[in-house]
Amino acid sequence: MENRHVIWHNGCVCRKDRERKNNHKSLVLWFTGLSASGKSTIAHLVEKELFERGVRAYVLNGDNIRHGLNSDLGFSREDRMENLRRVAEVSKLMVDAGIIVLAAFISPYLEDRAYVRSRFPDGEFLEIYVKCPMGICEQRDPKGQYKKARAGLIKNYTGISSPYEEPQKPELVIDTEKMDIGGSVHLVMGLLEGRCLKKILSDEGSKQ
Repeated sequence: MENRHVIWHNGCVCRKDRERKNNHKSLVLWFTGLSASGKSTIAHLVEKELFERGVRAYVLNGDNIRHGLNSDLGFSREDRMENLRRVAEVSKLMVDAGIIVLAAFISPYLEDRAYVRSRFPDGEFLEIYVKCPMGICEQRDPKGQYKKARAGLIKNYTGISSPYEEPQKPELVIDTEKMDIGGSVHLVMGLLEGRCLKKILSDEGSKQ
């Protein structure tokens, strides 16, 4: 709930200053898809590639966030909404800090992803659908979660006892049934290079 008595305090260093210092724009890449589709793997490898290029980036991983910031939340519809609301606000702060955020969350509902997108100006939230058939995800099942869900040990598990609503107009689709990890990372890097990595350099060059 909005508190009218709490006023936002503007600091001496702004986002544009940080982006200029970093030599790249900041934004959010939102990886959505079923568990075991490859979201986190791709996000962390993209982070590594960016790090090696001197780009400031950080992965927000769904499981890791639930160990700390969102450790008090379960997987009910209401808790899923609150989980992503908090992640959206953390992502906003990190983008303001000049960082490229790689958010890897199942985020199964269209409504919730639309809400997160609405928290950012146009062009600063890029949805990446990591697409993979349920059968393939179950075969991979690196954490054994699908097996537990099938046995009824995990409730409200996406794809088993809870729905997944596919993105309608994502900025990028990666089919990990057909594309290897190297190709997947290449696609994401191509998206970033067109959106933000070369932006500062081109802007500065045009002023000279």
